[in-house]
Amino acid sequence: MALDLTEIRQQITQIDRSLLKLLSERHRLAFDVVRSKEVTQKPLRDVEREQQLLQELIRFAENENYQLEPQYITQIFQKIIEDSVLTQQVYLQKKLNEQREQSIHIAFLGKRGSYSHLAARNYATRYQEQLIELSCNSFEQIFEKVTNSKADYGVLPLENTTSGSINEVYDLLQHTELSLVGELAYPIKHCVLVNEQDDLSQIDTLYSHPQVIQQCSRFIRSLDRVHIEYCESSSHAMQLVASLNKPNIAALGNEDGGHLYGLRVLKTDIANQSNNITRFIVIAREALAVSPQIHTKTLLLMTTSQQAGALVDALLVFKKHQIKMTKLESRPIYGKPWEEMFYLEIEANIHHPDTQAALTELEQVSSYLKVLGCYPSEIVKPVDVE
Repeated sequence: MALDLTEIRQQITQIDRSLLKLLSERHRLAFDVVRSKEVTQKPLRDVEREQQLLQELIRFAENENYQLEPQYITQIFQKIIEDSVLTQQVYLQKKLNEQREQSIHIAFLGKRGSYSHLAARNYATRYQEQLIELSCNSFEQIFEKVTNSKADYGVLPLENTTSGSINEVYDLLQHTELSLVGELAYPIKHCVLVNEQDDLSQIDTLYSHPQVIQQCSRFIRSLDRVHIEYCESSSHAMQLVASLNKPNIAALGNEDGGHLYGLRVLKTDIANQSNNITRFIVIAREALAVSPQIHTKTLLLMTTSQQAGALVDALLVFKKHQIKMTKLESRPIYGKPWEEMFYLEIEANIHHPDTQAALTELEQVSSYLKVLGCYPSEIVKPVDVE
């Protein structure tokens, strides 16, 4: 006899609660792991160990005939591993930088509900700090608030997997004395947000930030006779659409932000790329110390001479010292036509002797060199499993 649907749901609820209890226990064990590594000074990540763990779990599930797909197991445990790594990382960073306050002011672009706002919340929550939100109308205003001590931190988007680098932020980094102190990735899930409209064909005006419009360009081209209204941020667009309350208009933004303004989702997954992620940076007045056990990045600002091969000579320094470069971005230098400023992101801690040696050599082959920040990466790349 088949079980009643209510009874089945009760069983599912009970199992889900048991899973939460086990996940909580596993999360707490991450603190025991990091205290042990604190003594041995081992790196937080052991990719070989992570690969072995996933392979053993897949084999165990097969031997026990659990009927779970290897991909399903891998995806679940990759998230569990990510939580463990970040938990350990935050533990070390908080001990190393005891000056961090429990209540922090964070400046971000847009109003409540913007992607920058959600990323700022994500950053503050991980450090278990109370977030005091400072909405800004421009990237420049974020820099100003941090510079003038009105904000402890500023969160800014640096690049997106669909639309690429955000040049305005890179240009502002040229002229600041602030330091990069962190980075994080936030998944971008654009959708069409409306008041009460049920028919997409009746929408003739879309409101959003230029970056969002660019990231959803294919979807927008599929619509007939749609007018675009650019806004300071996606949250401004959502607020405007909610206040106008017209049946022919819609905002492009995220579902969580839409709920804050009483908007409903008319269509989801409208971005050009399904795997749409924005990388955010965190800026502060003072640099933070970064544990040598943590996956660390450093962003450099450099110019070279106009001689042939000058940039190649600079990049060969990293090859010589076996330092991985993850980003090379060029931007024009104001007042110097046809000359470029280079941003180089490397996976290295500037306090390590090898990095210091590389920077010393780099100074000799560059015209100008500045460290914009050395910071822990909160982007945990999942391990590959055969």
